[in-house]
Amino acid sequence: QVQLVESGGGLVQPGGSLRLSCTASGFTFKNYAMGWFRQAPQKERELVAAIDLFGDTAIFGDSVDGRCTISRDNAEKTVVLTMDRLEPEDTAVYYCNAVWPGTYSPDDKDRARSYFASWGRGTQVTVSS
Repeated sequence: QVQLVESGGGLVQPGGSLRLSCTASGFTFKNYAMGWFRQAPQKERELVAAIDLFGDTAIFGDSVDGRCTISRDNAEKTVVLTMDRLEPEDTAVYYCNAVWPGTYSPDDKDRARSYFASWGRGTQVTVSS
């Protein structure tokens, strides 16, 4: 059974930073690109960042590009997202998921799609003063 457990969210002031962590189980983690997605109220879920199988390349959504890093540890089955210079527009529930095989591409980040239908609970990030 696939399990994705996100943590690290909270209330952050504008301009602040955060570090989100995802622990995965129930599938062969090292065989999948992994991604962080977010969903703000009344908006569709969107890709924040994704990383390839080995952690060699990453792609970022336009709204966070330049403010994020993503990393993974295949031995620990974790993927970490850090974000700097947070803005109120970053307020959302953040989720991790595998990336649909074949849709991860550093040359076409808009192709990336989430893979597992079952999502974790996510972690709420609220950026507010």
